[in-house]
Amino acid sequence: MEKTEYAKYVEKTSPKTNEFKTLVTAFIVGGIICMIGQLVNDLLTMYVTTLDETEISSLTTIIMIFFGSFFTGIGLYDKLGYYAGAGSIIPITGFANSIVSPAMEYNKEGVIYGIMAKMFTISGPVIVTGLSASVVVGIIFYILNVTGVVV
Repeated sequence: MEKTEYAKYVEKTSPKTNEFKTLVTAFIVGGIICMIGQLVNDLLTMYVTTLDETEISSLTTIIMIFFGSFFTGIGLYDKLGYYAGAGSIIPITGFANSIVSPAMEYNKEGVIYGIMAKMFTISGPVIVTGLSASVVVGIIFYILNVTGVVV
């Protein structure tokens, strides 16, 4: 099969998507997840008076990661992702989902070779890239600071 024939075959057999509907759904679901995060932050601000703003923001992040992991564990987050698409991937709950999903999938292979070995298969490259970039930027900032370019 030639490239042009294959391209025609793929175009014919690929499912057609309604891009506008997909974008609107992703926007709405992502917005609702962010609204829930803001609600958690506001409730913590109102009822937990012993923490400052930075600690409340950190606690909000932890709670949202818990929600993402919990709903992945009971199978609801994958159903949400099926309908919401990128709207469920972008917020921090989607990152929690990307860590928990492979761990659950390989659970039957045991704790070491299943859960621990496969937990970061999806999110691992993102974590490594972020850490590497932060180290490079830190080194550049340090050099510029030592030379007096940045004060």
